Amino acid sequence: MILQKSLTFPIKLSTGEESGEKITLTLKSKEVTNTTNYIIQRAYLTQRFNERQGNANTLTRAEVKGGGRKPWRQKGTGRARAGSNTSPLWKGGGVSFGPKSKLYSNKINRKERQLSLRSLLIAKEKDITIVNDLNYLDYKTNNIIKTLNIFHINLIDNTLIIVPKIEEKLLKATRNIKTIKLLVANNLNLKQILLAKNLFITKDSLKTIEETYNG
Repeated sequence: MILQKSLTFPIKLSTGEESGEKITLTLKSKEVTNTTNYIIQRAYLTQRFNERQGNANTLTRAEVKGGGRKPWRQKGTGRARAGSNTSPLWKGGGVSFGPKSKLYSNKINRKERQLSLRSLLIAKEKDITIVNDLNYLDYKTNNIIKTLNIFHINLIDNTLIIVPKIEEKLLKATRNIKTIKLLVANNLNLKQILLAKNLFITKDSLKTIEETYNG
């Protein structure tokens, strides 16, 4: 059964205080059950699976260069018989049963992925901070750190800043801080949201999230 879940957040000023204005994020969701957790887990594992590069590759004895002739005659040398220098027993020879390049790909339905994102956002309601915008900032790393400190966000914890559009200046100001990631509101990353301790979202991004993921 599809329900409408409304999350209400106070909009905070650059000083960290509440502006007195509130905003609501309305998301379609299902009743919280074990199935909900399963959908989030399935979307997370699918994303992790698709991120695998699968580029580990070893050469078999047929692919290694060499092996054109028998290294030495069969008998009379006192050494063990050998038919090729590409044998896995030889240094520089082929590898038996080694990894080969592989394309990893798994699929999840669009509606199922959207439901998992909505369910995860609802579950992380207490970790969300809404600010009016970030336009007041002079985009420098120190200013980003000061702003997060004002909102009592610890830099040790993973923090996601969700904005309608990523500006190059903002990207440069945050890329030196390993625990901070930027996301565009219409292209959310379930794994990063799941691992984030804090979600720092601008007011305009909420409307984009509603329009994009309530389909």
